[in-house]
Parts: sequence; C-alpha cells; structure tokens
Amino acid sequence: MKLLFVTSTRVGDAILSTGLLDRIIERNPGARITVACGPAAAPLFEAVPGLERIIVLDKMLFSLHWLRLWLLCAGRIWDLVIDLRNAPVTYLLVRKMRRGMPRDGSDERRVERMTRVLDLDRTPDPKLWTKQAHLDYAADAIPDGGPVLAVGPTANWQAKTWRPEYFTELIERLTLPTGILPGARVAVFGRDDERPMALGLIGSIPEELRIDLVGKLDLLTAYACLERCDFYVGNDSGLMHLAAASGLPTLGLFGPTQEQLYAPWGEHTGIVRTSVPFKKIFPEDFNHRTSGTLMDSLTVDMAAAGARDLWARCGEGK
Repeated sequence: MKLLFVTSTRVGDAILSTGLLDRIIERNPGARITVACGPAAAPLFEAVPGLERIIVLDKMLFSLHWLRLWLLCAGRIWDLVIDLRNAPVTYLLVRKMRRGMPRDGSDERRVERMTRVLDLDRTPDPKLWTKQAHLDYAADAIPDGGPVLAVGPTANWQAKTWRPEYFTELIERLTLPTGILPGARVAVFGRDDERPMALGLIGSIPEELRIDLVGKLDLLTAYACLERCDFYVGNDSGLMHLAAASGLPTLGLFGPTQEQLYAPWGEHTGIVRTSVPFKKIFPEDFNHRTSGTLMDSLTVDMAAAGARDLWARCGEGK
C-alpha cells in the first residue's frame, strides 16, 4: 500500500493527527508512507514505520508549495491519500481513494473530527515513534533516581504564557513533602528561541533539582524525555500535546485559547483556565504579537488544585 498523508503545519495539530496515521499503519502492515507537513512538524515523523519520504511544505508565494507537492507526488499511483489540509491539488493526484478533513463541526475538537476521516469507531490516541538514539539521549538526560516534574513555561505567543514567578511557586508546592511529587527533580522544556522566556524560571530552581532541557532537544528526543517524567504542567502549546501523547499526566494552562477545541487529548490529561472566560479575556486593542500575558486570573491556587485533582484521577501517576 502506498499512502500519502498530508498533515498540519503546527506541531500540536500534527501530533493530534498521528493517531489516525497509527490506525492506518495497524490496518495495513508494510505500508509505504509519504508524509507532507510544515517544517516545524516534520521531525515528528522521522521514525514512522514504513516511511519513504517526508515532504516539507515550506510556505511559498502564490501557494506554490502546493504545486511543488503535486510535482513531487504526481508520478505515482497512490492507494490512499489522506489530506487533513483539504488542498485542492490532492484531487489531481492519481489515487484509488482520497479522504479529507470534514469541513463541518467547527465547535468539535480537531482530533475528534479526524475520527470521521476514515469513519473510525473511536477517536485514536496520538502515537509517536522514536529511534534508539532518542531513548539513549533521554536516559542520559533524565537518569533514574526519583520522580521528575516536567514544566513547559513557554508558548508561541506571550499572551498565553503564565508568569515565570507563578510557575516557580507552583513547582515549590508540587515538590514539597506535602505535594504530589515530594522532592522531585524539575525538567524544563522549550525551544532554543524560547530560552530567554525561560531563563528566570530556570534560575529559580535549585541546581541539584534542575534539569535544563530548553533548546537542547529535537521533538522526538523531547518526547522520549517526557516519557521518563511523572507529571507535566505547561501552557497551551505543541509541547503540551507532546506530553499528552507520551501518556504522561498532563495539565494544560489555558486563558486566551479555547480549551474545548485545543485541550490536550488522552485519558491522563486535564486543564485549568483563567477565571476570566475566553470571550471576555481580550482587550480591545489585542495583538497577539505584542500583547503581554493574559493569564493573570489563573492563580497558583487554581493550578495546584488542578494538579492534585489530575494526579488523583490518574491513580497518583501514569
């Protein structure tokens, strides 16, 4: 079977689509797979079983990236084309079957809409594949030796980032003798370009407990590291979805994004959000490129209570 799988530009959406890809692989052993996605998401698919090629869809003027996709794919007869971007050019490919993302259900979570792409009986959990090198690096970065609290203090726009001092206080509460992870080491995750955002938090963690991974990991290595942790708390971001996909108890912090659409997916997930509701949180002059945080009505007490509730619901760990 030859499969073309066209998925998202954004990391979080691409992660959510991996459950659908996993179901196809399960149903079609030995499938030869081509994945087309944005550059940020491409590393997620490097270890997919049966992978033949990743086509990176760098955005081009006049949407010429779609013409490039057609030129790269037009010379084959595809058994199945899954197009989660609903690009018109995929209708022009020679294929036995093409399925796209349902256009209805704007209030339905994206991961649930993907269930209807192939009329599945249930929504598939995201699934990522790693190589031994990712696992080896993770074992060195986070060696055995007690619990680890993973923290994601960054996001792609500042309005949805919780203040570093709030993270500092939450970490202290969760790692106290009375917390959910007494004496835990703290692993801080984030991209290299996000390091300035994380420096204050990194410096507040005692050196003997600190595992500074900001800017040091590719996506699959970060995933392997998250699998070695015990609990994750962080802003709404691709990293949050990566943590949830690992099976790690994952608490997402929400404010200027809609949790009913973008909450982490999985049995061991939860969210807490600002007391100011989504529809009222934005100032009249809001600009996501220049706005400061809009997360201040989410208190440390609220986040700590959410962490305790999720920890109890998960049976005190995954």
